[in-house]
Amino acid sequence: MPHPHCPACTLEDVLSHSDHWECETCGHEWPKAAEAEVARVVKDAHGNVLAEGDTVALIKDLKLGSGSQVLKSGTKAKNIRLQDGDHEIACKIEGSPMALKACFVKKV
Repeated sequence: MPHPHCPACTLEDVLSHSDHWECETCGHEWPKAAEAEVARVVKDAHGNVLAEGDTVALIKDLKLGSGSQVLKSGTKAKNIRLQDGDHEIACKIEGSPMALKACFVKKV
């Protein structure tokens, strides 16, 4: 069974005990029974909680793949969708579908 994200700090450094989970980073503890009740929280680079349909802007230039294309800082993505995985944000930028990490965006 995969480890959940910490509900307090949203990091993945979680220890499994017999009856509860413990975050190695912030020390928060919660019962394993509450795991199903905890909704995933996605936060931007400044700690603001993101929701479906928000507009976000890039906070740094991002290189696309192995090519020479770059998404410039300040580029906006409207109507984002949240998803599970390493890249928490699904959106379209300039008509192309993208998957972004929340640590590289800020809520507008």
